[in-house]
Amino acid sequence: MQAIVVSNDADEREILTFVLRHAGLAVAASGDLQRVLSNWLEHPADIILVALDRHTRLVEDVADVRAVTAVPILIIMDAPPEADLCAALQGGADLILARPVAGRVIASYVQVLVRRSGGVPLFVLPRLDLQDVALDPATRTIVVAGHEPRKLTQLEFRLLFVLMTNRGQVIPTDVIVERVWGYAGQGERELVRGLVSRLRHKMEPNPDQPRYIETVQGVGYRFIVDEGLPEVQPGPPPTPSA
Repeated sequence: MQAIVVSNDADEREILTFVLRHAGLAVAASGDLQRVLSNWLEHPADIILVALDRHTRLVEDVADVRAVTAVPILIIMDAPPEADLCAALQGGADLILARPVAGRVIASYVQVLVRRSGGVPLFVLPRLDLQDVALDPATRTIVVAGHEPRKLTQLEFRLLFVLMTNRGQVIPTDVIVERVWGYAGQGERELVRGLVSRLRHKMEPNPDQPRYIETVQGVGYRFIVDEGLPEVQPGPPPTPSA
């Protein structure tokens, strides 16, 4: 399992890295959360542990992470105001621990969060072929109209998989948040809108006039199915790599 530790305090970063490695995790460490998120597609992880030196960025940092990935977020910080704590948890943080906290406790919580977040491995999901769109869970890539495969982020893949497996049906925004991010999604329309926009730019010939992902104003989104064309069919299982 891969963890990423983020702290702008070098000493704390070193201690947390040691704690998680001692618990059996592979650990990458950084002092810059935004750099971690900008490189997420190339360097993903199973959990993010963020140590904050102040609470003023708590809610914003959680929102930034949730805009990129659905992996568990564990935050360590001085006790935040109750309003910020509630907002961060409702915004997608999985656990917030107040300093001081023992290393064994941190390691145990990390292992629990990683274990509980484990879902169906991507390689056991069927490939989906719908009209001229092919989605391959094994490689997390999409091929549209015979063009070169495009790599999807974890969130982009989850969104497209939900839409394609419910082709033609309108999926409410709140349901999308629950299925893609894994938490109650009331009031997260901007989060979904941003993810849909990024996905459209990867698969739509003209993102401003979408052919595949339709916005149903005030409700949600659906994958457009042309009448008379076959529905989703599982493709052949991916060929194991040598």
